[in-house]
Amino acid sequence: MKYEDVDIDPEVAEERERASREAELARRIRREVLRVQRGEADDEIREDEDLERSQREELQEREARVQRRKASIGWQLLSGKILVPKEGTGYYRYVMFIAVMFFISIVVMFTTLRLDIRHSRLQDQVQILKERATRLQEERFHRTTHSAIVNELDRRGIDLHDPVTPAETLKK
Repeated sequence: MKYEDVDIDPEVAEERERASREAELARRIRREVLRVQRGEADDEIREDEDLERSQREELQEREARVQRRKASIGWQLLSGKILVPKEGTGYYRYVMFIAVMFFISIVVMFTTLRLDIRHSRLQDQVQILKERATRLQEERFHRTTHSAIVNELDRRGIDLHDPVTPAETLKK
């Protein structure tokens, strides 16, 4: 077996690829520089600048909307962010006071409602007792009339005689 003499290339394939990429990049840069120097790329540069400017404005507008939303009192109240900043910590006492007053008002409302229901029931009971007392009074009145007494005495077989002498008034 005979060995053939092969030239050994000290550059690795990866180094050759890297070198060719760098050479291609350098050529592109030179071409672009020449285009800019001749004025051929001015329109493209202006378009790129306009695009960057519009993107910046859009980003600023979006951030401004977010800031406005975060700054609104309603959003801060709903999200709870009003209590986070240093300015909001001074309001903790007021918020707690409002919460306590809220719960006290609920307690007072339910206590009043309970007492009102109790008062209504007592009024109903008083009305029933008044009606019963009136009915009993009418019944007593009917039983104590002269004719009712005479009828009851006749039913029992007792004779009723009218007094012969006039009635006398007793003095105290």
